[in-house]
Parts: sequence; C-alpha cells; structure tokens
Amino acid sequence: MTPRSDPVTAIPNFRDVGGHTVADGVVRTGVLYRSVDLSRATVEDVHALEELGIATIFDLRTESERDAAPDRLPAHSRVVDLDVLRDKKVRDVPAQMQRVLSDPSIARDTLGAGRAYAYFRESYRDFVVLPSAVESYRSFYGDLASGTAPALVHCTTGKDRTGWAAAALLALLGVSRDEVYRDYLLTNELLLPALGSVFERFTSSGGDPELLRAVLGVRSEYLDAAFDAVTTRFGDVETYFAEGLGLGAAGVEALRARFVTDDASENTTSPAATPTRSANQS
Repeated sequence: MTPRSDPVTAIPNFRDVGGHTVADGVVRTGVLYRSVDLSRATVEDVHALEELGIATIFDLRTESERDAAPDRLPAHSRVVDLDVLRDKKVRDVPAQMQRVLSDPSIARDTLGAGRAYAYFRESYRDFVVLPSAVESYRSFYGDLASGTAPALVHCTTGKDRTGWAAAALLALLGVSRDEVYRDYLLTNELLLPALGSVFERFTSSGGDPELLRAVLGVRSEYLDAAFDAVTTRFGDVETYFAEGLGLGAAGVEALRARFVTDDASENTTSPAATPTRSANQS
C-alpha cells in the first residue's frame, strides 16, 4: 500500500492512515491522518489541513512538549490533549526529544551502547500498560468510534506514540500483521530524509548518526514490544481494545463500522468542529 499523498510540505510523515485492504473491504481514507507536531506548519500547510476538513486534532504530547512547540492549527478544529506519558516517573526519550537532538552528549550518555533499543522497547510496552497511556488511547479511540472525522493524531516526531495509535487500530480493523509493520516502518522513508539538517547538526557537534537513527527512526522490535505486551496481558488485540482500554464489544464494532467500507472508492469527510482545546484523560 502506498501512503496517500496530501499537499503539506513542512509536516514530515503526514499521511492518511486508511487505504489498507482487509478481509471484508478497505480501511476508509479521509477519516484519520497522522503526522509530526504542527509547530513548523507553513501557512500553506495549515490551509491544506483546512481543505482536508480536519475536525479534531489529537495531541499525544506532554504539556512541556506542547509549550515548547505549539501547534499551528487549522481553523475550526477541536484539539484534544492526551498526555500518553503523564504517569511515566522518568520522562522517556519521546518526551525529551528536543534535548536529545540538541546535545549529542545527552544522547550518548542516555542512549549509547545499545541503550536506545532497550529504551524504546520499554517505551512501547508502556504504551500498552501505563495508566496514562491506557486513559489516553481509550479517549482517542472512543472519540474516533463516536464519529469524529476527519481527524489527525500526532506526537512530537509522529512515530512512537502516534505509531502505536495507528498500528493498533489497523491491527484491530483486520489489516494483516505484515502490512501493519510495513505501514509502521514507512516512517523511516518519510521522516528521516526530511531530517537531514538535524543529522548534520548532530554529527557536526560530535554525535553518532547511527545513534540518532535509533532515536529518530523506527524498528520492528519496537512495535514487537507493544504487541507482545498486548498478547501477554490480553491475549489479542480485540481484547486489548474491548477490555484493556475499556471500549467494550460495542466500541470495537463502532470503530470497525467507522473505518471499514466495502467501497474502495469511498472517501469519508465530516464538517469541521468549533475550535477548542480540551485535556481529555478519561
């Protein structure tokens, strides 16, 4: 599946979550998009988001991340703040990305000698079991099930907290596991090339570019850790959604009805909502 291309230029890894084939149809396009944060969106990008009719933006970042890099928002969009990592005792790499990128010594001391891989595996397990993550993803999927569309979900780099949000949903909808992983790993093609200047600054300051790739890219083993946590705790993805996230059988079916269509040409949109920002953690 080739990710749907949309007219944004300064929002790397912006793409439609839909378009994948499932047993009884296809995942609708025009319902949910994903991206990095919108702090660097140009006027043209914001206009493009408005043209797409983005009604709700789910921001999975911490409060400090939002304060450091406020989104440039399209008009008539509702913003829902969902701090996935709120209950993390020590803020992990996704929440400290700017510090890691700006100081190679922090990256080396924190993530060198293979610690980056272990760190991200643990982070992905947290996406499944951390109370604030459970609350945040429950709110996210529950809102989607209620009919919010079109919507956009993002964190800072749009690859970990956002990557799990998209991967878990696609798995629930019946997208093959191989295709879920292919979609997840597209970040390496769509995000890393856009960060050439970041790599240059990091390297010129004495940083190891391979370490930076471990931080800014994605790896199958990261996603493995989240799915392994789902299997260990809940047995399968459907039980994770129904019981782990508390959506119940009705919520699961509502998500499937919202996202799966037997008409491959269908493109669903809905009117934009009044612009508001809410801290929805329930």
